[in-house]
Amino acid sequence: MDFTPSERAQDYTERVRAFMAAEIAPVEEGYLRELLALPEAERWQVLPVIDELKAKARAAGLWNLFLPDDKEGAGLTASEYAPIAELMGRSFIAAEIFNCNAPDSGNMEVLHHHGSAEQQERWLRPLLDGRIRSAFCMTEPDTASSDPGNLIATAVLDGDEVVLNGRKWFATGIGHPRCEVILYLGRTDPSAHRYEQHSIVAVPKNAPGVTVERMLPVMGRYDEPGGHGEVSFDDVRLPASAIVGGPGQGFAIGQGRLGPGRIHHCMRLIGVAEMALEAACRRAAERTAFRKPLANLGGNRERIANARIAIEQCRLLVLYTAWLLDTQGQLAALSYISQIKAAVPLMTQEVVDMAIQLHGGAGLSDDHPLSAAWTMARALRLADGPDEVHRGVVARMELGKYGMER
Repeated sequence: MDFTPSERAQDYTERVRAFMAAEIAPVEEGYLRELLALPEAERWQVLPVIDELKAKARAAGLWNLFLPDDKEGAGLTASEYAPIAELMGRSFIAAEIFNCNAPDSGNMEVLHHHGSAEQQERWLRPLLDGRIRSAFCMTEPDTASSDPGNLIATAVLDGDEVVLNGRKWFATGIGHPRCEVILYLGRTDPSAHRYEQHSIVAVPKNAPGVTVERMLPVMGRYDEPGGHGEVSFDDVRLPASAIVGGPGQGFAIGQGRLGPGRIHHCMRLIGVAEMALEAACRRAAERTAFRKPLANLGGNRERIANARIAIEQCRLLVLYTAWLLDTQGQLAALSYISQIKAAVPLMTQEVVDMAIQLHGGAGLSDDHPLSAAWTMARALRLADGPDEVHRGVVARMELGKYGMER
């Protein structure tokens, strides 16, 4: 295997790096301060600087970089996109500026690969253009949603219609003022095979019966203007053609969506960890206590060294996983996708925590990005499957080599 990027991928990486340095870095802190200074009820809006940056990014050809399609996206493989995702992870807004933000990127991939011509025209085209936003509704408040077999929300066929009933939560992006479509996972046929019971339905956010009950804080943060919400679906009736890929295909489509998405998440988190380590090193070199640089106190040099080692280990594991996905497919990469999903958020959380410690009380405040970064890493130990589920997958596949069944 060779992780040397192609000339095309290297060109995109350097252009993204330059754009972030010239256009995003100078304005990001001011944007975040302006947004957070607004009354809470007024933060669910798109400030003009975001649209200005998105227009510049698109004009520069830095748009939909995640999509492995050279007509609608950059046509990059997972391995080629990984370093770009890492760069984006160093910023809270970069992924959106390049139209590569979750959950839109995953939803666009679903519609690109599985959507009907009608669904692609109605939903995919405006998502690719950045004119609308989307949400994904899988997790439910009344059941342990890490086991898809537990999901109780329904998507029942009734003649030429599909009827949705259920309550979902932690629907990322649902609070965005431009969110217009929801991809909803519901049980269609409880008598079918365990992995053929569910369907994904493209639901207009303004459909009768769809109600955003509340926005959910994540450790006190609402992540405006997208946020995470609780959504109820009460006898929502849509044409059966709103089902993506056909009835009973929801689990298979969802798993296909999560493979590349987990690589994207993990590489962005590598970027978060790099940002935190850089901040920690600057603080350790510039601040003194007890007449010594912080770097020379309390084992901080060892902590910094351990952080560098951990980041490099995780980066190589993610790149190997991306290479496997590109060359041998998702089944061959399955254990490794779970490995990175268990390892990278925990590593990032620990590196950011170390950086917070070196910053003292300031690290807990919003004067630095560290507390928000820690919250993001902690949340991703649950999002897209909790650590325990991913470790279970890895253990099952390891033990399977020795004849031990599930």
